[in-house]
Amino acid sequence: MAKRERVVRMSVEQPLWRALTGYRVLTMIYAVLLFVFGRDHFEHPWVAIAFLAVMCVWTLATLPQVSGAIRCTKRFLAVDLTVALTGILLTPLADEQAQSIDGPTLPSIWTAGVALAYAIKGGWRWAAFASSLIAAANLVERGTPSLDTLHNVLLVWVASVAVGYIVEVARASERTLARALEIEAANRERERLARDIHDSVLQVLAMVQRRGTALGGEAAELGRMAGEQEIALRTLVAGGLTRPSLVSEDESEGAVVRVVEEPDADDDTPVDLRTLLAPRAGAKVSLADPGAPVPLPPAAARELAAAVGAALDNVAVHAGPDARAWILVEDWTDEVIVTVRDDGPGIPEGRLDQAEGEGRMGVALSIRGRLRDIGGTAELISVPGQGTEVELKVPRASRDGRGKAGRGR
Repeated sequence: MAKRERVVRMSVEQPLWRALTGYRVLTMIYAVLLFVFGRDHFEHPWVAIAFLAVMCVWTLATLPQVSGAIRCTKRFLAVDLTVALTGILLTPLADEQAQSIDGPTLPSIWTAGVALAYAIKGGWRWAAFASSLIAAANLVERGTPSLDTLHNVLLVWVASVAVGYIVEVARASERTLARALEIEAANRERERLARDIHDSVLQVLAMVQRRGTALGGEAAELGRMAGEQEIALRTLVAGGLTRPSLVSEDESEGAVVRVVEEPDADDDTPVDLRTLLAPRAGAKVSLADPGAPVPLPPAAARELAAAVGAALDNVAVHAGPDARAWILVEDWTDEVIVTVRDDGPGIPEGRLDQAEGEGRMGVALSIRGRLRDIGGTAELISVPGQGTEVELKVPRASRDGRGKAGRGR
């Protein structure tokens, strides 16, 4: 079955582009209303009308350009800044008294949107460049700038630079988060592969080594080679596998993490855990389960059954050929508990830590790792001479909104 690719897009700056789009439209309307209500003060109103018409057409026509970083090109920003500077410098031509009464320029606060576009696109350096040119144009337009003009110019400069700096910090945080998610996904994939290898390849190599040594002759040489490959593969599993096909990108629309996943079939159809555990029963393995179905989500049921299989494999390998095992399935209201117990010699104290250090990850990955992935827990209790007991717990939501009464043990 084909794999699917899940794309996780994280963008802190995208809401800023949406806000900038709204800001440009609102400030365009504001500039037009300023002219409409104050047109009697303009000595040459046709200059104002011509510029405002161009500004309105430009603003509305370029709304897609300020909807995201990809469309907001350097050429667009250059033309946008030119429109703003032109409007500021044309103000004295339209209103000869604008310099003396310290009134608003033709584009008014629309020019701040130009500086903000530079800030969101290129960070604080771009913002400083654009706002400095806008400030210079305002000072030239005023001739002898007042204190209010200086305050307004400084406010636009500081605000745009601050927004640019915030955008740069947000982008760095997105890249860090994307990298962290990529590492987490890689580690989970590594553990999954390690479990599969332990449950299949390593078990076969260990069996070939034991049988080859017992048979002797050429089979002993084959067993020796299988043992060497087992050690090499265990070292690889313990030390780390090649990172899976994950891609972390820093796109202009935000950081992106692509994770390749195996699709789960019939995710919403519960699976009866008993049907997965029944094949495990045999002459030396007894299965005790409830008389009613034990439904679990497919992924949880498969992982739980695989963990039971790993526990039984450990019994077969370490408890001796005559050891017996018992599987007990308990169906509770909020969880399912599966206990695997054997009558073998038990595990000596410190043996699990030693095995993990040697790269033998059966308990750590095939059992605990599987349960952790589905939100469950695995507890191992072993007393030398009295066998080993593995208790696997998987939580589950109540069924049909009602749940069911728990059964006593």
